[in-house]
Amino acid sequence: MKRELGEELVSRGIKLKQLSLLLAVEDTGQMSRAAAILNMTQPGASRMMADLESIVAARLTQRHPRGITLTPAGERLAERARHLMRNLDIAAREVRDIDRGHIGSVHLGSVSGPSLDLVLPIVQSLRSSEPDLGINVTVDSSDRLVAELLSGRLDFCIGRVPETVDPALFEVTPIGSEPLALIVREGHPLALTPPKGLADCLGYDWIMQPPGGLLRTTVEQFLLAHGLPMPARVIGTSSLMLTLAFVTRSDAVGTMSTAAAGFFAEAEGVRAPIRLLPVAPDLAVSSYGIITLKDRAPTPAATVMLNQLRAALARS
Repeated sequence: MKRELGEELVSRGIKLKQLSLLLAVEDTGQMSRAAAILNMTQPGASRMMADLESIVAARLTQRHPRGITLTPAGERLAERARHLMRNLDIAAREVRDIDRGHIGSVHLGSVSGPSLDLVLPIVQSLRSSEPDLGINVTVDSSDRLVAELLSGRLDFCIGRVPETVDPALFEVTPIGSEPLALIVREGHPLALTPPKGLADCLGYDWIMQPPGGLLRTTVEQFLLAHGLPMPARVIGTSSLMLTLAFVTRSDAVGTMSTAAAGFFAEAEGVRAPIRLLPVAPDLAVSSYGIITLKDRAPTPAATVMLNQLRAALARS
């Protein structure tokens, strides 16, 4: 009889906790820290790693003066282990949903702009057409969303694949670019006397993403391309609420997606006391899209949401 996939290692006694240890070692680079994550002693973790190496008949780790890394064989096993753990997490969620009589729940992530002008109306529509569908939305930067997608905590996300991640892991349905806006409080000098250009805004504090964030990098490159310096002082935060707090309580200039800024400023939205500045109309973050993993079939609940998103895009 043909041996089923996975039977070989299972018959040798491989355990999920051993794979969890391998992943923890890869993430931390320290056996002691990996042991702490798994609530084990370091000697116990070392013995468990030795047992795992015996089971797979390969050396999985190599020690260095500053810690421990995985061998090429260890990296390959860790890659497979992460895929296995993601699928187990998804299976556990689906089983819980079925047991509770639900059609399932979808966990999606989105950058701020499309979370308001794309995700929000679809969620509102689904509350009527699919009342038993559980919907969980995470709004964050693309790098964090893609990390959550890879970990299995998200079914899919709307954003951009970071340059530091292998794009071959994903399927991307392009949507478009994300325009950015500069905002100030009502009564701000720039609101009372509209600036002639972006240069007039640089003398104030700016609120932007921390260094390395895509929005921050986009603004920096835009200023550089137009021969303009960075603002004298920049306060870094990824929080939209904190950005609004800084802007409404000071003379700072905030940066955020135009969709988010419009939602906060308009009477149909939050009606925060802010104004969008009429400068840099071509300031926009590069094209974003719907991102899914190539090696993971969407759950039935995720498929419902994906179909709605794609139908909405087709109509636009």
